[in-house]
Amino acid sequence: MATGSESDDDPAAEQERPAHMERRRWPREPAMRKERPPHASPALEPLRFSTQDLPPAEQFQAWRAHMAPLVDVHLPEGKSPEDGFLAEQTGWHLGDILIVQQRAHAHRYVRDQAMLRSSPIDHWNVALQRSGQAWTEVNRRVTETGAGEIFFMSLGSPYRGRTTDTEALLVFLPYEMLARDASLLQSAGNTVLSGSHAELLTGYLTGLETNLGNLTIEEVPRIIQTIGDMVVAGAASSTRTDTGQNQANMGLMERAHRYIHVNLHSENLTPDVMCRALGISRTRLYQLFEASGGVLNYIRKRRLLQAYADLSNSADHRPISEIAEAAGFEVAANFTRAFIHEFGLSPREIRRTMATQQRPAPAIRSTRRYEKTIGDWLALTG
Repeated sequence: MATGSESDDDPAAEQERPAHMERRRWPREPAMRKERPPHASPALEPLRFSTQDLPPAEQFQAWRAHMAPLVDVHLPEGKSPEDGFLAEQTGWHLGDILIVQQRAHAHRYVRDQAMLRSSPIDHWNVALQRSGQAWTEVNRRVTETGAGEIFFMSLGSPYRGRTTDTEALLVFLPYEMLARDASLLQSAGNTVLSGSHAELLTGYLTGLETNLGNLTIEEVPRIIQTIGDMVVAGAASSTRTDTGQNQANMGLMERAHRYIHVNLHSENLTPDVMCRALGISRTRLYQLFEASGGVLNYIRKRRLLQAYADLSNSADHRPISEIAEAAGFEVAANFTRAFIHEFGLSPREIRRTMATQQRPAPAIRSTRRYEKTIGDWLALTG
């Protein structure tokens, strides 16, 4: 694991730079969108988070609350919340993919087993580092990422790390989107992608970023396919040659995830049936899903996420009771309670809002003043 405090990672001049110089050093806001013809398809609308206009003493807490569904963040050693913490994100939903432009001051981050058990987030994550450095540890192996490099990992495994002041482009892809290549991608996890495919992916994401404000909904499907193909190709060219039990586990986990995905709405999707289909014991099955809080908990979360997507689909006119039954709930009241517990909104609220052509993100249960989080953004993917 990486050692030393974050203050050792940055030059002294950077650590002592006055706040007003920090603000000037950051890149300016991107150019305004081009005017679109009256009958042109609507462009994508960005999601935004920033601590810029908050009092310095509140900035880090705002960032911590925003990132809480994904990681627990901490200040570097020697830093105080009173020092202020500049961070901002601009998110773009491209169908099932979430792209986030991020700039943030130095911090530490942890996604542990407890967070995995309570979180439905198991996406693949691609990070194109624009500036600064980051160190991420997975299974006691630390990977350093520098400016211009692409880091790849799975959010379905615990990790921890630290970063200097950075600017990055983050791409989140749902597990199911690349499930057929899960073994390959797991092997390439916690890796800086390299080779010609990584260079092509860097060039594509760079060009895409400059045009995010001008993309239309019709252009999204081809972009999704291109990004997925390029990520798999980049991972394949960067995959370590791992053997033994670890590789076997990756293949087994892929098969388990695919089985759940295909049989998500089957009433026979039980641990016993899965064990017979996969040819493994109940103990082995529970070990595979231990980080997700158990196989039943994982199935329940996937079904609730599918129900949320169905309720958010204006073309799906099925009664809520039918969607509840497909999610494995025979009693509608139990479905409503579970749905509210998971997303903070009732099924009727989701459908009623969709009727007015507004699609809200699920609310994270909290009394904090910062309402939208990166968890809300990710809830609309997959």
